[in-house]
Amino acid sequence: MSFILPFIILIIVVVSIHEYGHYYFAKKYGVGVTDFSIGFGKELFGWNDKSGTRWKICWIPLGGYVKFFGDRNVFSQADQEELLKKYNKEDQEKLFVTKPLYQRSLIVAGGPIANFVLAIFIFLFIYMFAGKDFTPAVIDEVQKDSPAEVAGMQKNDIILEIDNNKVESILDVSKLILMSTSDIVDFKISRYDQEVLLEVKPKVVAGVDNLGNKINKRIVGIKLSPYNNEINHKKLGPANALIESFKEVYFVTTSSLKYMGSMITGSGDSSQLGGPIRIAKISGQVAEFGILPFISMMAYISISLGLINLFPIPLLDGGHLMFYAFEKVLGKPLSQKTQEGFFRIGMFLLLTLMFFATFNDLKDLGLF
Repeated sequence: MSFILPFIILIIVVVSIHEYGHYYFAKKYGVGVTDFSIGFGKELFGWNDKSGTRWKICWIPLGGYVKFFGDRNVFSQADQEELLKKYNKEDQEKLFVTKPLYQRSLIVAGGPIANFVLAIFIFLFIYMFAGKDFTPAVIDEVQKDSPAEVAGMQKNDIILEIDNNKVESILDVSKLILMSTSDIVDFKISRYDQEVLLEVKPKVVAGVDNLGNKINKRIVGIKLSPYNNEINHKKLGPANALIESFKEVYFVTTSSLKYMGSMITGSGDSSQLGGPIRIAKISGQVAEFGILPFISMMAYISISLGLINLFPIPLLDGGHLMFYAFEKVLGKPLSQKTQEGFFRIGMFLLLTLMFFATFNDLKDLGLF
């Protein structure tokens, strides 16, 4: 139960923001919205607003949806003429399919955009009111016969960059090493006021993270300490906090894309891919450390949800955007038969991904 409640809160917030992104642009461009649902299945409770939208909470809190007026199925764009015959002129203006291509694209992209905006606001809040660490990363010890020693690292070296990513804090080092997808990790260090480039090949060993979850760790063999033993943690002003928030969202997004690309090519560690069970477990563990770690995790999950939904896979927002790209090039929507073929492929890909992630979750729990 200690895992379930934080997980439900996390999912409700992230999904609500995602769906509100769709809702916001739909209302902005005059599309009728009949349902705004958090969760699937039977409705637990809900209410109708003045515009006729039914806001409801359903009993399976693993997603949500916004239903547009007259939107019978995902292929409605292909049978637009038949659909228009069923509505008068006033109602036709509320239909999603009658809107210009750019408006439909923004409505669909509104969900992922909202997820990125949520993450930016969370980081902005943290950096302004809790602060951000800027303590330089100084190597205090290089372990004997470690990859770091082989590469030539020395005590008192200051780590400046890892894989061309600037190290702004001692906390960045483990994150950047973990997120690296190549066999060789490039380090830029400062030694006696001179910059030195080193290539380190980490060892991959089975271990546990700070929460006790099994992971494959990339070990370089160094211990760090604050520069001059001084911790540099400071609160940022609105402008600097906003800049740092954008930088963090950009880093997480690009790192996630590199990691997913490495899994596709077979060079990445697919065992770390998890689904709802792992998210529920980790969200419960993180919540025990306080509200700031929990909302930080919420920001990372929000980025992941927005990013995944932009993938050009039918059934996801990115799949619809892909269809709109075809429509722009061809001058008309794809036929219903063609769309159905794409959606079958998309369904297969998503079910495969869900099965694989769930298998990893269950294996992490020791059930396989």
